[in-house]
Amino acid sequence: MRLERHPASPLLYPNPLHEWEAKNVFNAAVTVHNGLYHMHYRAQGNDYISRIGYAVSADGLHWNRLAEPVLAPHQGRDDYRGVEDPRVTPLDGTFYMTYTAYGADSYFPMIARSENLITWQDVGPLERAENKDHILFPEKIGGRYAILHRRSKNIWLGWSDDLRNWDEHQIILPPRADNDWDSLSIGSNGLPIRTEHGWLLFYHGYGPDYVYRTSVALLDLDDPRKVIHRPIGYIFQPEETWEIKGDVGNVVFSCSNNVVGDEVWVYYAGADRLVGLATARFADVLDYARHG
Repeated sequence: MRLERHPASPLLYPNPLHEWEAKNVFNAAVTVHNGLYHMHYRAQGNDYISRIGYAVSADGLHWNRLAEPVLAPHQGRDDYRGVEDPRVTPLDGTFYMTYTAYGADSYFPMIARSENLITWQDVGPLERAENKDHILFPEKIGGRYAILHRRSKNIWLGWSDDLRNWDEHQIILPPRADNDWDSLSIGSNGLPIRTEHGWLLFYHGYGPDYVYRTSVALLDLDDPRKVIHRPIGYIFQPEETWEIKGDVGNVVFSCSNNVVGDEVWVYYAGADRLVGLATARFADVLDYARHG
């Protein structure tokens, strides 16, 4: 099972007319809402400070973007080096963005909220410790908010009643020392997708070759601490020149996986430089997650 690159890829390029996104555009989250595709993407100019831009599309392929970022560093030395890697979760009539704040000493995971996908207000940090790749589930589970995140080199799960205080953290997916491609580090990609068989999770990993690849796992609907199945193999890896050569080479990295008709659309970054799209029949990906 492999994701197939859409013939229109890459979809988004740096814009030399906008200083803040003149160098790289990558790691995009796409939200389908009111018949439109809304993209939030990480962008860098020549200062290499990350900001989050916004673009909108009627078909998910051709994009119009705002001239200014919708989220920029705003916490002084806590995030003056950038705001990174957005994921957007529609939940309870509100949009929540999880992003990474990169500051003077390190980085930490933040949560923000919006009513319109343009104006964002911080809710607060998941924790003030090195952590990233955090994603809110698109519904409460057992009456509580659930979040995936990456401490160290594992995928963790945490719980909250108010999105500000988090507890019961535990590892649910570790790297596999005996499985070469994801043996050193792993992290979540886009939102978990509810299916009748469980939560379908896309995740990335790398091994000793430091090539970022993508695969899937299936988590229990009522208790996502339980991993139903995790295939040994991967479904996507860098192959195109623009995925192998770039600001960080040999990387395909996704913050978004959307069900569009009978397909899943995975928006991804190649080599931290451009935004592309890869697709597959949703039924094939789910079958692979169950039995691969």
